[in-house]
Parts: sequence; structure tokens; C-alpha cells
Amino acid sequence: MNPEIFIEKYEAALATQDWQQVDPLIHPQACVTFSSGRVHIGKTAVRHAFERNFALIQDETYAIENVHWVMRGEETAVYLFTFRWSGLINGEPASGAGTGSSVLINSEDGWQLLVEHLGPKAN
Repeated sequence: MNPEIFIEKYEAALATQDWQQVDPLIHPQACVTFSSGRVHIGKTAVRHAFERNFALIQDETYAIENVHWVMRGEETAVYLFTFRWSGLINGEPASGAGTGSSVLINSEDGWQLLVEHLGPKAN
């Protein structure tokens, strides 16, 4: 797997809304910041945050677009991207979009997400 394939797998895993699909793609020391500003440090905290989102947003679609590679090496990759999501919250349509940055590392378990920072949509 290369970093580009990682993004495809990550996007597909998120679409399942099943942590077991996402889990292998997340590094044990991962740190994820959601667009709300909440920071989740460590795989356990990241898992709880993702599972809360999975439970809150039903039938979610999530897309990673406009990927810009800042750096791609043998062991580390960094990219910027835009994202968008839509689904149902309490039975009502909901959606959002924003920008993100991610750091991947190539560990003994393959490419994994080490850092992800999601923010509001750029003006």
C-alpha cells in the first residue's frame, strides 16, 4: 500500500461507520482534532470520538477531495485536503465541509494515520 491507497482505504473504512474497519488504519499514538476544536489523543480516545460520530450521523457519506501532497517519503507522508460529509442527525438531513491536514507514517502495520486536523471550510 502507498499513501494514495491509504486515503482510498481510509475513506472507504469511514463510509462503513464501523470502527473495526477504521482501526487498522489508525496509529496507536494518533491525535485527531475535529472541526469543533476537540482534540482526541491516543487510539482509544480517537476510537471513542469516531464511534460517537458514527452513532450520531446515520447513513453518512464522507469524501476526501483535492488532496495536495506536502511531502511523500518512504516512512512519512503529509497531505492537505478538503472534506465533505452528509447524513441524518435525529432523522433530519445534515451536512458539512471543511479543510484538513494529515500526517501518515509507514509502520510495521503499513501506512497509518498519526495526525489529522479538521477545520472549517476555507474562504
